[in-house]
Amino acid sequence: MLNQIVNRLRGQVCVRVEAAFPERVLNLCGARDLAFWDLTWESETAFTCRLSRRDFAALRRAAKKLDCTLTAVRREGAPFFLGRFRRRHALAAGLALCGTLLFLGSFFIWDFTVEGNQRVTEEEILRALEKNGVGLGTFGIALDTEDIRNHVLLDIPELVWITVRVSGCRATVEVREREEVPEPVNERAPANVVARRDGLVLEVRALDGVKCVLPGTSVEAGELLISGVEDTETVGARLLAGMGEVRARTWYSLTARMPLTQLQKRYTGEERRLHALVLGGHRVKFFADSSIPEGNYDKITERTQWSLLGIPLPVTTVTETYRICETVPAEVPAARAEAQGEAILTDYLHTLVDPYGTVSSTLCTSRREGDTLVVTLTAECVEQIGASVPIYTGQEHTEETGV
Repeated sequence: MLNQIVNRLRGQVCVRVEAAFPERVLNLCGARDLAFWDLTWESETAFTCRLSRRDFAALRRAAKKLDCTLTAVRREGAPFFLGRFRRRHALAAGLALCGTLLFLGSFFIWDFTVEGNQRVTEEEILRALEKNGVGLGTFGIALDTEDIRNHVLLDIPELVWITVRVSGCRATVEVREREEVPEPVNERAPANVVARRDGLVLEVRALDGVKCVLPGTSVEAGELLISGVEDTETVGARLLAGMGEVRARTWYSLTARMPLTQLQKRYTGEERRLHALVLGGHRVKFFADSSIPEGNYDKITERTQWSLLGIPLPVTTVTETYRICETVPAEVPAARAEAQGEAILTDYLHTLVDPYGTVSSTLCTSRREGDTLVVTLTAECVEQIGASVPIYTGQEHTEETGV
């Protein structure tokens, strides 16, 4: 494979040799140290082979003394390809100009990649960089990463670190987001732990305070679980910062009404395509009449960035397809409506349970009432039901008034 690439770079010629004694030509090549390959016999007096451009010229001069005919069947390689442009000055100038522009364009940024972001969106980061002078077409060698970091961190407080690494015409933006610090807990303030909802207690872990319930006990919302008041035989009642966790089995019953007649989208078959060309940060429309069609439609945008030899170019083709549609009433099967209702209720259930525990099992049932389907989701969960409630002793009012 490497030899083929080298031969094409320096140029090779496919030669057809016809002679009464063709072996003399082969002997001549051996005597003059002329390399040939891909030898194919066509007949007893003719064969074809490949030689380099220089060896073909030497063989043609040496074969004049032999009674043979040399025919160049095909010329291949870079020298013959470039030789076609010797008299096409405009085309040669265009190739030279294109090569110069590609060389100069490699010093500018035409592509961005953002890494390390989770909460902060990529658009927000790129918008902050553009505000501080880093965007498409920015000269990549002259970037002051420290100055960029200081300004972007002021614009996006959620970030604690950012850097821009430029490799050719690509820029990789690496960021680190600020970790959320939990709210501090006052371990000295007297408090009780009460149930925030009904449940069957599975485990009680009191970090401070007195346990008021045992595993296997059914509790109601607001019932005391861990008390912050401890009775002592010597000094009387003592106030504690009641803290701990109480895991319990809980049950949910959620209901949603799903209509059995819904408006659905139907395409009319009419489509409209708008094309545009984005050069750097400038958008060029191909047609004068590029207004958005009226009525309901779906918009599909396709972007294709041009590249040459793996190098991204500051040219992007944008095709916007508008599919005209209309809404018509349609009957929804009961099974489909039930599945939709179950999905909605399941998502809502997880918003209620996930911050405190997990969902153990669910059961979905439905019944029809007129034009609606009543979907009921029953779930069993295991979650932490303890909630801290402060104990007011009257000293808070004294501290505020200064008495």
